[in-house]
Amino acid sequence: MSQKISQAELSVMEVLWAHSPLAASDIADGLAGAKKWNIKTIKTLLSRLVDKGALSTTKDGRRYLYSPEISRADYSRTAARKLSDRLFGGRATPLVAHLAEGQGLSDEDIADLEALLAELKNDR
Repeated sequence: MSQKISQAELSVMEVLWAHSPLAASDIADGLAGAKKWNIKTIKTLLSRLVDKGALSTTKDGRRYLYSPEISRADYSRTAARKLSDRLFGGRATPLVAHLAEGQGLSDEDIADLEALLAELKNDR
């Protein structure tokens, strides 16, 4: 999957990462509290995601069921790498520094980062 997923498409993916396979009507139900989209809009987003290779379809009687072709972890990893490349020259340190300055890091965040760094050092 090389094409970018829009924010609207990401909302659809979030529903499918939580539960899949789902029909378009089930996805609409999953988005009902957060979005005021009609079923036609959701079907358009689903079609785009299928065209991009992010979703696959399976025929189920008269309807189609949609399933993610990429995991949330893989998508997150790729999106984070692209953001880091675009804004920080691919370096992680300026990205983390920016996050720490902008929103601050909780004690839990710092402990998690320290544990991650220790694990990365041990793996080398």
